[in-house]
Amino acid sequence: MSIKPMIRNNICLNSHPQGCAAAVKNQIEYVKKNLQAAETAPKLTLVVGCSTGYGLASRISAAFGYGSVTVGVSFEKEASEKYTGTPGYNNNVAFESEAEKAGLVSITLNGDAFSNEIKAETCNAIKQAAAKAGIPAKVDLVVYSLASPVRTDPKSGVLYKSVIKPIGKNYSGTTLGMMDGVLSTASAEPATEEEITNTIKVMGGEDWELWMEALDKEGLLSSSSCTVAYSYIGPELSWDIYKNGTIGKAKEDLERASLEINKKHKAWVSVMKALVTRSSAVIPIIPLYISCLFKVMKEMGLHEGCIEQIVRLYRDRLYTGSGSVPVDGENRIRLDDWEMRDDVQKATVERMGRVTAENVFTETDVAGFKQDFMEAHGFEVAGVNYN
Repeated sequence: MSIKPMIRNNICLNSHPQGCAAAVKNQIEYVKKNLQAAETAPKLTLVVGCSTGYGLASRISAAFGYGSVTVGVSFEKEASEKYTGTPGYNNNVAFESEAEKAGLVSITLNGDAFSNEIKAETCNAIKQAAAKAGIPAKVDLVVYSLASPVRTDPKSGVLYKSVIKPIGKNYSGTTLGMMDGVLSTASAEPATEEEITNTIKVMGGEDWELWMEALDKEGLLSSSSCTVAYSYIGPELSWDIYKNGTIGKAKEDLERASLEINKKHKAWVSVMKALVTRSSAVIPIIPLYISCLFKVMKEMGLHEGCIEQIVRLYRDRLYTGSGSVPVDGENRIRLDDWEMRDDVQKATVERMGRVTAENVFTETDVAGFKQDFMEAHGFEVAGVNYN
């Protein structure tokens, strides 16, 4: 069977199993070369949202860098005779296969991480994994990396939907079609108060708090347990649609939750660099910004993908052996430090100002943006025979 990518409006509707497996193996090899065992490293890691992006990289790094027992939770559509399965499903299959070969204990759960049922199942899975590995059932590291457009509140049963909209005013900005390099103008109307509230309910910190409460109630956390959730701030040119928009309000709530959790357990929000994800491809202005940013950071030798970012997070922030984690004035870990360097931002903004329909393929790294997007779905991965 030959599987071809099905792309509609910057959204890929399928994935390639062998390509996903090859991409997972590539991340594993990077971790083995760049992350060494550390005395304070986690022995038991829970990753909520383990199947793609930063969550997948977090699990791979903990397992293959530190030998950690891992329990992962994600909500993915399985493969069938007619459907390839989601990228995350294929990533999970590949991870489990490689972990088994390496003699690593891992359990993956597929279900709605927002639900009480999956939280209870996960607690049982943690106990089972710990027993199999012969270690205490105490989670050293909880990674919260959920990315979902909807959430059903487990207490009220109400379904909330998030939106990507500005607040208080209309937004209009230049965006870039990653498949064809076509520049266009994208617009968005301001969010209503209900939409703001709903987005916070879906993408804010409430569920992160509920996860920590569920684990604590089952006695699965210790005084040394820590947790991290991922966020993004970005440059001021994107703030109208991002930081000052509905997503930004949700990220503020994530930081609120971090401070609450920190009263009992060490908790941080880690601000990451801009990367190609399944959602970043459809946020106005972000594809153009990322394409120019990638061009600049690659020229400067500063470019990182998900796995490089997480290795640096573990190696240079969380598990340095010093006993302290470097943070900014808001208690946030800053892994966007290279992206937000003055010279990087200046060069990126200048490049964005020079982009035209005629020079888009030379002034931007739209080809790299497309490559990363395709690889996230298992396509165009080097070494895979797609025929």
